[in-house]
Parts: sequence; C-alpha cells; structure tokens
Amino acid sequence: MSGAGVVIGPDGLARCPWGLEAESLADYRVYHDTEWGLPVHGDDALFERITLEAFQSGLSWLTILRRREGFRAAFAGFSIEKVAAFTEEDAERLLADPGIIRNRAKIAATLANARAAAELAPGELDALVWSHAPDPANRPAPRSMADVLPVTPESTALAKALKKHGFRFVGPTTAYALMQACGLVNDHLAGCHTRTG
Repeated sequence: MSGAGVVIGPDGLARCPWGLEAESLADYRVYHDTEWGLPVHGDDALFERITLEAFQSGLSWLTILRRREGFRAAFAGFSIEKVAAFTEEDAERLLADPGIIRNRAKIAATLANARAAAELAPGELDALVWSHAPDPANRPAPRSMADVLPVTPESTALAKALKKHGFRFVGPTTAYALMQACGLVNDHLAGCHTRTG
C-alpha cells in the first residue's frame, strides 16, 4: 500500500487506501471519513488520543478502534483528573479488563501520562500539542502513501516536549500518528474526498 494513491470506494468516493481495507471496510471508512485528520482540541480529548496511539504501538489500529469504547469505560472517559487519581488497585483491575489491551507497560504509561497532564494548567496540554503543528502552507498534499513519512522534525520535537513534562510511550512515530489523528497535519492524500485545503 505504500505507493498507493487514492482509491475509489464502493460508494464512488475517493479515499486514502487504508480507509478501504477489505477486512474492516466499515470501521476504517467511518474513522477515515469522520475523525482522522480533523482538529481535536481539549486536554481530555488529546489525552484520549495520546493514550490510544500509545496502546496502538506495535498493533493494528483496527485492534484499538474495535476496543475504543472499552478503553473509554476502563479509563473513566479519559478524564485526566480521574485517571490521575487511579491507584495500584486500579492498575491491577485494568490488567484484568478484557475490553482493553492488557499491557502492563502501556497501562503504567497511561497512568503516568494522566498524572503528568494533571500537573499542567488547564488548556496547557492542548497548547503544548498544537504548538508543534507545522505551517500547512509548507506541506503539499501527499499524492501517495509513500509521501507520508512516519517521523518528522515536528513530531520529534513534540515527543521531546511531552517527555520533558513526564509523558511516556510518546516517541516520534507515536507523536506523528497523534499529529495525523488530531489534525495537526493533513495527511489525507490529494484527491481524497475528505481532504480540505
């Protein structure tokens, strides 16, 4: 798929090729069309995306999408304040929760990230993340998936800034996936029906 450009779906609309993967057509198509690449603001909303991207590391995004409601239930709707107050007993509960990915290191990172986010002033996580959005005028629309890099100077800087504030599981690749998912960059391919600008 790396060299693929937009593909036409059964509904006649052009999409990024990953939005039409056969095994998961509806799940990916809905996420691609209604969420991925649209601007996300708000500390709790960004905490959710940071968490999901960290859990996705090494796994298929489809695995995360299909467990998203389980993650929301397990992590108190991604309320930074509530998750920051989770105890060791909560961590053990999460390790037994079949609705999420039961990875000890990622669960520990999520709790640490909530505590790090709770140390920031209201709106500061949003401002921190969005301060790393590159100028869209300097980013032409990618023509194929081969034009979409997994790491950029901005994602490397964002990962460093988050780590400086105590965040974990936020390397440059995860930070770039966050940037894509939250609309800091528009990596919908040229010709994709959801691309704006």
